[in-house]
Amino acid sequence: MSATNKAKNAAEKAKGKVREAAGRATGNESLAVKGKAEQVKGGVRQVGEKVKDAVKDATKRH
Repeated sequence: MSATNKAKNAAEKAKGKVREAAGRATGNESLAVKGKAEQVKGGVRQVGEKVKDAVKDATKRH
């Protein structure tokens, strides 16, 4: 996984956590849900990057 993509994905997850917490603290469910969605999106992207890395490693071995 490239360091740039890893940092972007981690930043997106962190931003989502902040939004979710802010939404819960203010009683804004819409904001909380958007924050949770950002966290999931960042996590899914991280998994995608890990899959790409695994495929690259597997093709190098053969």
